[in-house]
Amino acid sequence: MTASTYARAYQAQSVLTASPGQLVLLMYDGALRFMAQARASFALAETTPRRIETINTALLRAQAVITELRANLDHEAGGEVAQNLDRLYDYHLRRLFMANISKDESIVAEVEGLVRALRDSWAEMLAHGEAKVA
Repeated sequence: MTASTYARAYQAQSVLTASPGQLVLLMYDGALRFMAQARASFALAETTPRRIETINTALLRAQAVITELRANLDHEAGGEVAQNLDRLYDYHLRRLFMANISKDESIVAEVEGLVRALRDSWAEMLAHGEAKVA
């Protein structure tokens, strides 16, 4: 087995054993990773043949993760918080769509900052929740 095979196996195992809260954190991390990939592709020279395709693929993957986060909101239990997250996820999706159409890196950076703030808040909440349980 190669190192990348072991890494994939470890990652798959971490997803299988993660709590629901940790899964949300992993999803935020995934969306951020895909947006970072898109931004890295913007930095490539205009002559790179697959640059546009790479940006498109990375942004579509980020949108898929955000769509999944949005689809799993519990509006009944979450009330106003779930409504606000739904609107925020909708905004993220619309902006990433515009970034992909216009190939505008600044829009990706904007959404990346918003998602990072959510991710960091979520991580802090999990840390405090786990500290209370321990």
